Amino acid sequence: MTQIQQNIPLRQYNTLGIDLLARYFAAFTSVEELSELIENNPNTGIAPLILGGGSNILFKGHVNGLVLKNDIPGLNIVKEDADHVYVKAGAGEVWHTFVQFCLQQNWAGVENLSLIPGCVGASPMQNIGAYGVEIKEVFEELEAFHVYDRKVHVFRAGDCAFGYRESVFKGKYRNQYVILNVTYRLNKRPAINTSYGAIEQELERMGVQEVTIQAVSQAVINIRTSKLPDPAKIGNAGSFFKNPSIDAALYGQLKKQYPNIVGYPNADGTIKLAAGWLIEQSGWKGYRRGDAGVHEKQALVLVNYGNASGQDIYDLSEDVMKSVHEKFGVELEREVNVV
Repeated sequence: MTQIQQNIPLRQYNTLGIDLLARYFAAFTSVEELSELIENNPNTGIAPLILGGGSNILFKGHVNGLVLKNDIPGLNIVKEDADHVYVKAGAGEVWHTFVQFCLQQNWAGVENLSLIPGCVGASPMQNIGAYGVEIKEVFEELEAFHVYDRKVHVFRAGDCAFGYRESVFKGKYRNQYVILNVTYRLNKRPAINTSYGAIEQELERMGVQEVTIQAVSQAVINIRTSKLPDPAKIGNAGSFFKNPSIDAALYGQLKKQYPNIVGYPNADGTIKLAAGWLIEQSGWKGYRRGDAGVHEKQALVLVNYGNASGQDIYDLSEDVMKSVHEKFGVELEREVNVV
């Protein structure tokens, strides 16, 4: 049996670099190990906390229960047809490793999601997205272990209730399932998407003559590395806040007051605003309070310059949200999961 350890530091397991302890800790690489660890949970009154890459989590303090690190491996083709290849990836696989695997085979669909931190298991949980693409567009199905009935359940796209950085695993089924693997539907015939953000400008700067999925991936990597801090150098969880959506009437009022406000129309008629722009206009970009701060290049990113506590980061996020609401009348929501 995999040994359950006690009082384990979690600093290396969260990209914000918060220094805290897990009362109990173990890693698993199979559903059998997972089942056994849950069976032997020393703290039966608290559901185990599942960790992947730790890139979308804020620990406010020590974890009194059992923390389980999902290290399930595997990249396997399960089927293919004339147009698609279906790849099953273990939840513990590093997301960007999976993206690179697809690029090497010339399978399209995830190139715009290059360099997103974290592991495969978090991709459907968050419905991760970037540069005009979301995971739901390539999602086929997943297998998840139910913590209470100890059975493996299959979820298709319709079962996941995908939304903007949302799914049933963050809401309705929060803390009830552990994602074991995800099957993705990749395209053999690429449909290149360069319309969002600065991809086209970056491709031009790179001198790309023929746009391939590999070129799009490199453009995304270049943009991300120029704007976002490396967690290995400065603790961060990427985009800390979601981009908020507001009704068209409020957007019209704000547009008169702030002509440079950034907004994109949603299918339902609402307007999605750029949270980073709102935060920057509220005066937070580059702000620092002790070792907690707002990144100097991208106001959407909160950073730990060394020894900020989770509470320090949380308190800063509260102040940012309050400030944006006072200035624009817009409610921000955290993208990271607060524990």
